[in-house]
Amino acid sequence: MDLPVIWFVLIAVLWTGYLVLEGFDFGVGMLLPVLGRKDKDRRVMINTIGPVWDGNEVWLITAGAAIFAAFPEWYATLFSGFYIPLLLILLGLILRIVSIEWRGKINTDRWRRWADRGIMAGSYLPAILWGVAFANLVRGVELDANHQYVGGFFALLNPFALLGGLVTFSLFLLHGAIFLSLKTSGDMRERAGALAQRLAPVVLVVAAAWALWAQVAYSVAWTWAAVAVAAVALLAVVLTTRARREGWAFVWSAVVIVAAVVLIFGSMFPDVMPALDPANSLDIRNASSTDYTLTIMTWVAVLLVPVVLLYQGWTYWVFRKRISADHIPEHVGLTFGSVISRKETEQTSVAAGDPKV
Repeated sequence: MDLPVIWFVLIAVLWTGYLVLEGFDFGVGMLLPVLGRKDKDRRVMINTIGPVWDGNEVWLITAGAAIFAAFPEWYATLFSGFYIPLLLILLGLILRIVSIEWRGKINTDRWRRWADRGIMAGSYLPAILWGVAFANLVRGVELDANHQYVGGFFALLNPFALLGGLVTFSLFLLHGAIFLSLKTSGDMRERAGALAQRLAPVVLVVAAAWALWAQVAYSVAWTWAAVAVAAVALLAVVLTTRARREGWAFVWSAVVIVAAVVLIFGSMFPDVMPALDPANSLDIRNASSTDYTLTIMTWVAVLLVPVVLLYQGWTYWVFRKRISADHIPEHVGLTFGSVISRKETEQTSVAAGDPKV
C-alpha cells in the first residue's frame, strides 16, 4: 500500500467531516443577530447545535493530529507559516466555546448580550479564515529551498485567498440557515427557510467564481469533475430551498462542501504545501513519517474511526427532533446577588438541546 497517499486521502476525509459538520455550527452562530429577534429565538438557535457542536470539533482535533503524525514536515511548515491566521482561528474557537458554555450561567440581559457577541465573533473568524487558509494552499505560498514560509501575514491576504474566505463565509451561512430550517419549527423555521432561499443564489455566484478561478489557474484536469458536482449541488440547493425541502437542501449543501474539499486537495496533490516556485514545494514524500509509523496509524484508524462514527451518528439520532420556542423554559440562572437551586437549573427538556444555554 502507498501509505502516504492513503493518509493524504484520510486527512482530506477528516477535513470534509469537520467542514460539513462544523460548517452549520458556524452558520448558526453567525446568524444569531439576523434570526434571533429575542432571547428565546437565540436560545432556540443555540440549542439546535447544543448537543453536537463540541463533538463536531473533534474532527478538527483529529485532522490536526493526523497531519502532525503522518506528515510532520507539513505540520511544521503549515503551523509556522500560517501562525497568525491559525492563532486567530484558535482564539475564535475558544471564545465561542466559552460563550456557549457560560451564556446561561448568569441571568442578566447584559451577560447574555456579551455571550452572544462572543458566539458571533467566534463563528465569523474561523468561517472566513479557513477559506483564506485553504485558498492559499491551492494557490501556493512563498517557501524557500528548506520548505520554510518566507512570506508575511499580508501575503496570505491575496485576492484569490480573500475570495476563498468569502466563499466559506457565505457557504457556511447558507449551511447554517438550512440546518436551522431543518431543526426548528414554527416562526424560526419559516424565517430560516426564507433566508436560505435568498442566500442560495448568492452563494452559487460567489462559489462558482472561486471554483472556476481555482480550476483554471491552479488545478488539474480531473478536478473538473469536482467543480461539476459542486455546480449541480448548488443548483439543487437553490431549487430545494425554494421548494422548502429542508432535508434535501441540507444534503445538497453538504455535497457542495465535499466537492470543494475534493477540489482543494486534488489541486494540491501530490504536494501538501505547494510553493509559488514548484521546486520548493513540500510533497507527500518528503513530508511524511516512516512507513512503520503510518502502518501503526492505519491500524488505529481502522479500529477506532468506526466507533467514533457510530457514536456521533447515535448522538444525531437521539437529538433528531425539531426544536421550537415552546421547548425553551423561562431563563433560569445565577444573578450577581442570589443563588438558585440546582433543581431549577435542570428544567430544560432533552428536546430543547443543551440545558446550559
